[in-house]
Amino acid sequence: MAEGGTVGDRLRRARRRRFVGRSGEIELFRGALADGDFSVLFLHGPGGVGKSALLGEMAEAARQAGVAPVLVDARTITPEAGAFLRAVEAPRGRYAVLVDTYELLAPLDDWVRERFVPGLAADTVVVIAGRDAPSARWIADAGWHELLRVVSLRNLSPDDARAYLDVEGVPAELHERILRLAHGHPLTLSLLVDMIRRRREVPGALSGVPDVVRALLGRLVDEVPGPRHREALQICAHARFTTEELLRAMVGDGAGPLFGWLRTLSFVEEREFGVFPHDVVRDILDADLRWRDPDGYAALHRALRAHLVERARAAREDELVRHRAVADIMFLSRDHPVVKGYWRLGGLGRLSVSELGPGGAETVLAMTREHQGHEQARFAARWIERQPGAFGIFRDDAGEPFGYAAYLALHEADEEDLQADPGTRAMWSHATRHGPPRPGESVLAWRFFVDTEPGRRPSRSETMIRLWHGQEVITRGGKAWDLVTVPSDREYWDPLLSFFDFHHAPDASYRVGGMLYEVYAHDWRVLGVDDWLSLTAERELGAPVTAAAPELVLSQPEFADAVRAALRDLRRPDRLAGNPLLRSRLVRSADDPGAALRSLLEEAAEALRHDPREESLYRVVDRTFLRPAATQERAAEMLGLPFSTYRRYRNRAVERIAASLWEKELYGTGHHMDS
Repeated sequence: MAEGGTVGDRLRRARRRRFVGRSGEIELFRGALADGDFSVLFLHGPGGVGKSALLGEMAEAARQAGVAPVLVDARTITPEAGAFLRAVEAPRGRYAVLVDTYELLAPLDDWVRERFVPGLAADTVVVIAGRDAPSARWIADAGWHELLRVVSLRNLSPDDARAYLDVEGVPAELHERILRLAHGHPLTLSLLVDMIRRRREVPGALSGVPDVVRALLGRLVDEVPGPRHREALQICAHARFTTEELLRAMVGDGAGPLFGWLRTLSFVEEREFGVFPHDVVRDILDADLRWRDPDGYAALHRALRAHLVERARAAREDELVRHRAVADIMFLSRDHPVVKGYWRLGGLGRLSVSELGPGGAETVLAMTREHQGHEQARFAARWIERQPGAFGIFRDDAGEPFGYAAYLALHEADEEDLQADPGTRAMWSHATRHGPPRPGESVLAWRFFVDTEPGRRPSRSETMIRLWHGQEVITRGGKAWDLVTVPSDREYWDPLLSFFDFHHAPDASYRVGGMLYEVYAHDWRVLGVDDWLSLTAERELGAPVTAAAPELVLSQPEFADAVRAALRDLRRPDRLAGNPLLRSRLVRSADDPGAALRSLLEEAAEALRHDPREESLYRVVDRTFLRPAATQERAAEMLGLPFSTYRRYRNRAVERIAASLWEKELYGTGHHMDS
């Protein structure tokens, strides 16, 4: 025979060269061969995770130990005891049995456990590999407690995945991009390497390579029983955690059986907050739906997001539930090309924001001095004294701090405090210059943000401030301005804050201790929370990030002047088109703001007509603005009023209409002013 043995020998050597990782599982198997601590090693994991490759490596380990490996692939036999025994064909001497794709032998499971394995020689080791964990009967049998070892196969570690890419000759500069796509899943790694060889490029997302997605789906997901099961699977892939409650909200009746089915899938895991698929399965299912049915994907995204927003609002007083709901909302945008670079979503459940508490002030000031200097710490100390509840410390699961932020209520501060701090002075000045808060409106500012890990972007602190801010946006009402301070690095911060509709406010930037701080601002009277949620949802789905039309929020006197002008131009559309009310919250979101404004003015006038005390005012409005006479003098004459009385009634009517619309501007069009 030619040097090198058979083609099969060469095939085994080629596979071994490409095999990486799994050292713990292989050593466990070698230990069983050497000292017989147990008889059955049960490996389970999703399709493509490398079970077959691991069995091949274990077969080689058995040969090296002088034990003959007997490989049984359940795909090649019928699930009958006779067929299984024929496939084993045990050789003379000591041997090990390695069974692949064991889930196909489910009808034989009791026989394997009760008849086949107990009938083997005492030094025989059996390795069973399949998608499903061992049945309860394996676990419940006291005898198997000593003789059974169960291992859930996970994806490769980052180091092992890099080793595989090195073996395949993939350039090092491509490794991180491939690792982000594959999550260490062996089959995904293999398919991506093959694609790179063919196309000489790494896709930005799995959705960009539908052929790879189809190949992976064929290996990862069994035949789905029906359309509702497919829908449940798509929800599970898109949401961070899936519960029966979430499924019920999304699909209605029948959520219980669907949730039970999800729990049976080999690639679905369970945790305290619900079930979720392995990362690569999640990405593949999500990419498949987005490529195959973009409209269906968008509808799912919007519905899930809306449900989570309502959950966060319903949990306004339950911080833990609110925290989790907002984290779930953040997770929905995990693949957006802008957003994903700013959040570290892994491990969110182990991080928290805590109040200052005992020793908290000292912790905050020490972090500030170390990372932003003594002058900044002096201002932080002043605000800790004035508004201690505005400060939150970011802590890990061991309680160790890694950053903090402070969300100051500038509208509650006195003028002396605002002017004493260059940061609050600049932000307050911006707010009052571009739209001062009106009665009941707030100006909230992230004046302090210290990240003790600025070199690890995205950092945990950046993730936590976004989570905290998201909770504030969704659950706190009555806001005018939201201002965000960040250490100067516009190239880094502009994409994220523009995505969330916060504009750079250069007139609010300031210096402390020689360090420049940039400020970004959002006026909630221009784009309210619900509209903002809709806007960001569409951007998560790929809508372009565009700057909002500029708008100055009118003061009450400016608003009254604009109402007076609108009434005067009510029958002059060309002139009404320039009225500042058209860019107010009052009519901004209407399909035809001009028509909406005319309708509101007419409704306000009609309200005068139906009030017996104001009927004379309505008659003046009618002949002056609604059905105007040729001149105001002629209107007074038609109404039988002295011109001075007419003017007094006209001015009072305009004031009443302006006051009515002002109430709607402040509190919404559903609000009615008391008579």
